[in-house]
Amino acid sequence: MRFLENVKKINSKIKNYTDIIIAFGVIGIVLMIIIPLPPSILDVLLAFNITISCVIILLTMFTTEVLQFSVFPTLLLITTLFRLGLNISSTRLILKDHYAGDIIETFGSFVVGGNYVVGVIIFLIIIIIQFVVITNGAGRVSEVSARFTLDAMPGKQMSIDADLNAGLISEVQARERREKIQEEANFYGAMDGASKFVKGDAIAGIIITLINVIAGIIIGVGMQGMPATDAAATYVRLTIGDGLVGQIPALLISVASGILVTRSASSENLGNLLTKQLTGFPKVLGIASAVLLFLGFIPGMPKFVFFVLAIATAVSAYFLYNDEKEKVILQMQTEEEEIIESEKREPENVTTLIAVEPMDIEIGYGLIPLADEASGGDLLQRIASVRRQCAIEMGIIVQPIRIRDNLQLKTNEYVIKIRGTAIVRGELMPNMLLCMDPSGDEMSIEGIRTIEPTFGLPALWINHDQREEAEIKGLTVVDPTTVMVTHLTEIIKSHSYELLGRQETKLIIDTVKEKYSTVVEELIPDLMTIGEIQKVLQSLLKEKVSIKDMVTILESLADNSRTTKDIEVLTEYVRFALARNICNELVDENGSITVAILSPELEELIGNSIQKSMQGSFPAIDPEITGQIFESIKNVLDTVNFYGNQPVILVSPKIRPAFRKLTEMVFPGINILSLNEIPNDIEIRTEGVVTYQ
Repeated sequence: MRFLENVKKINSKIKNYTDIIIAFGVIGIVLMIIIPLPPSILDVLLAFNITISCVIILLTMFTTEVLQFSVFPTLLLITTLFRLGLNISSTRLILKDHYAGDIIETFGSFVVGGNYVVGVIIFLIIIIIQFVVITNGAGRVSEVSARFTLDAMPGKQMSIDADLNAGLISEVQARERREKIQEEANFYGAMDGASKFVKGDAIAGIIITLINVIAGIIIGVGMQGMPATDAAATYVRLTIGDGLVGQIPALLISVASGILVTRSASSENLGNLLTKQLTGFPKVLGIASAVLLFLGFIPGMPKFVFFVLAIATAVSAYFLYNDEKEKVILQMQTEEEEIIESEKREPENVTTLIAVEPMDIEIGYGLIPLADEASGGDLLQRIASVRRQCAIEMGIIVQPIRIRDNLQLKTNEYVIKIRGTAIVRGELMPNMLLCMDPSGDEMSIEGIRTIEPTFGLPALWINHDQREEAEIKGLTVVDPTTVMVTHLTEIIKSHSYELLGRQETKLIIDTVKEKYSTVVEELIPDLMTIGEIQKVLQSLLKEKVSIKDMVTILESLADNSRTTKDIEVLTEYVRFALARNICNELVDENGSITVAILSPELEELIGNSIQKSMQGSFPAIDPEITGQIFESIKNVLDTVNFYGNQPVILVSPKIRPAFRKLTEMVFPGINILSLNEIPNDIEIRTEGVVTYQ
């Protein structure tokens, strides 16, 4: 037992330095080509070559998927170089001393059996099997597998995006599946190139064999004075032995490559990968130990070398099997504990029944083809693009949007819901196109009259064969999926403040923290909580202000939250910091902004009537005066030509939040700006005045 414990400790220490050991091993292979090796060392290396080839072919039989042995292409190159190095070392000994160790001598004598013609024929048959059958077949399979894997990548990526949008998988699972697809493509591409090493190794084996025979006879007769028959007998025997010792492991690895590609990049280094993957199946090392033990009993073989390797692999298999057994027992105990724990809970788990999705879309039976990829529908991919667009433009994280069919809806109806509540409804004609006139004029084309659901514009449903006619007349033509996606995009933008929960806020802040940790650590949790930051961001989104520049937002909050905790005031500070971003879409080509202002009397009236509440500031004004203000705003909107049809009313910083609260219910699309929110280099053009008289 003490011996086994010592071996276990040594094995554990070796595992910590496998990458260094393998690095030196690769360098040693190159040095072996240059430095002459004694026959005893060559015997050890030849035995090790046979061992590693047995382990490799057995591993390919026990792996269930190619990525469990993704290091194989690199390992194939290393083993090929190792065999070539052994061939060079053995050739040096054969031609120099006409003796290259016990293994080569035994292989040559055992296979030849006194008949050199039979030995040569057997050797040539092995070469033909490897070169013509296995190597060509494996190379062809690798080439075809690489081509088809690359061709299938876009479809697999789209399938992952579809599952992610449908909520079937999480972002982490989607990332793992994408990485697995990329690794599979890398593996098959590497195997396509690595198969050329096997073919080159077979050709090199034939050439080296011919060189050994011809050069050996010439050296034996011409330089050492041996009779021609003795020279031929000696060098043919040694050459056949050398060829078999090299080609049998090469044949095993060629078979292994064929097995692997008919049924791989990683972040770990080669040493760790080799250690993890070569020791992943204890039964493989056990079988290899039995094979080595059998080879050790062959007469003439160096028994000590094979017996030591057999014991080493058997001990490794024993410890690995025990480790695996302990893991299985631990897993069974964990499962039993989970079962016992679940039995203590309620008989029926109803927690999943109360879960509410942040956002989902329900569609009628007639719209299912729009979401069915098999029918050519691309709704899932378009929704994924919407989520990306919202992240780019608004800086918000939209959780995966579920799509459900609802038989209670009309055949072509859809409903967009936020947290289980229906926000909007619409109807589509899935086999037709929606046609609109951007100028608002009457459309002189036949079709089914309708109202475009997003902006409420007059529209027509037309047939596909009318598309060219409509486009010639300057009309805008879109497909049903685009109509729904546009509607969804506008709903997300207008209700983005409702979709921004604490979890989404934390995700955004964590993303900022990866690069700008200082501002986050200064602000949270000493000055503000996640919930308070969420309220500020919601206030910005409610007025359609992008929160993408989170660094500026957090820095402004860090600067001002020491003096006030009023969310409304902090929001105004943030708006001042984002002034240029807010005005960016409102400034015309001349660098000016068209606004309407409040009359001095109205400014004074609102400023004197501001009251604070839990919902923020609002002006307590007589309803009749409020009606007059709304009427004046309507007149300004009808008479002033605002840039991009985006109305702007400029007010003093003191009353901006209160005036926004007054107008948001009746005029939600108006931009209410304060003087602080317009940079000094932007010219202000006043085109209208809002009053109450």
